Amino acid sequence: MHRSSLVAFFIGLCILPIIGTIFTVTPTFAQSEIDRLQNQIQNSSTRLIEIERDIAKFTSDLQVVGAEKKTLQSAINQLELERKKVTAEINRTENLISSTDLEINKLILEIERTKKDIEKITEAISETIRSQYQAGDNSLVELLLHTSKLSDFWSALEAHELIASSMSTKVGELDNFKTLLDEQREKSTEKRGSLVSLKDQYTDQTFALVSNKAEQAKLLEVTKNEEVGYQKLLAERRAAREQIVKELRDFEAKLQFILDPNTIPTAGSQVFDWPLKNIIITQYFGGSEFARRNPGIYGGRAYHPGVDFGAPRGTPIHAPLTGTVRATGNTDLVPGCYSWGKWTLVDHPNGLSTLYAHQDVISVTAGQQVTTGEIIGYTGNTGFSTGPHLHFTVYAKGGVNVRQFNEIKTVTACGPATTPVAATEAYLDPMLYLPAI
Repeated sequence: MHRSSLVAFFIGLCILPIIGTIFTVTPTFAQSEIDRLQNQIQNSSTRLIEIERDIAKFTSDLQVVGAEKKTLQSAINQLELERKKVTAEINRTENLISSTDLEINKLILEIERTKKDIEKITEAISETIRSQYQAGDNSLVELLLHTSKLSDFWSALEAHELIASSMSTKVGELDNFKTLLDEQREKSTEKRGSLVSLKDQYTDQTFALVSNKAEQAKLLEVTKNEEVGYQKLLAERRAAREQIVKELRDFEAKLQFILDPNTIPTAGSQVFDWPLKNIIITQYFGGSEFARRNPGIYGGRAYHPGVDFGAPRGTPIHAPLTGTVRATGNTDLVPGCYSWGKWTLVDHPNGLSTLYAHQDVISVTAGQQVTTGEIIGYTGNTGFSTGPHLHFTVYAKGGVNVRQFNEIKTVTACGPATTPVAATEAYLDPMLYLPAI
């Protein structure tokens, strides 16, 4: 056999085992650490299931308490249940933060291991190429002419083919490892984004818990822990709210706005997702049984300019569609202004705007871009509210503005507090643009 052919033959015999075994999985510190992190992630998931059960129970109990007659004791019971639920949700968020942190650490180890695997296979391929180049590259005819026995020719040819086949396989594996590395990096980036979001959520939920405790303390202080004091407080708030709403409705009735149907989506087309995950509608748009029985709450008119969703304090509010936050406000900053409490107004690219009122926490700022499904706040009981819920209003974007209450009528107690103001025709029924129930 020709010398270069023999060299190539022996090189092939030597390198094939190296290439074939370079990816044999052997226990390493990295792998054991990955397994340990995976076990911790699994334990965290098990704990999460238990927390979810607690939250479901508190939510169910809150529905029962919320349906009871409004008494001081029922209000205190509701606040205590809300505190337990928010505390459980904080525990859930802490669990998710811990689990996400573990997943990021696991991905870091997997990324490093994959990088080393890529380096090993790249070096093996390079070594094979260098060795074959040094041995020379004979054509099949030259190989046949320089072998004295046909069996030697077939042996040398087989060695070449095995090396070529193994090289092709390892190049394919190299591509697979590179794809895996890209996926791991992408997943790591996604997890880091989730971690930031969860930490923001933790901060907001902690604030909701503080608000709950402050509200309970203030309620007991104002009512002197007596039922008669609580009922007097409710009556005063209803009277103040009635005056504010009446003045606002009279002001809006004078505003000039002609709605062009071509500037908004067709009625009945689903353009929004639900702003809450669990939908319980307690009050519809316009005239309703509740409005008929309580006309004073709406300034003497059986009218409700939105949809109310029953939800415990601290429930995440999700943007139903991509948009831009036009403004936020808090009417509670002005004593006696029993209006929307903490509110957010979002403009959407389809000609509509949406209002979210009575929030406990506002998670966005004016000018901020929001995406569909993004958390923009948490439900609460701020402003004038008969219980924790989300008030959701839909406007024709061109017909709504943000004004100060003292521009509406100077006799209101709200003074410099701000509120969205719209001509009557600019109010739209949210149910026309939400998913079918």
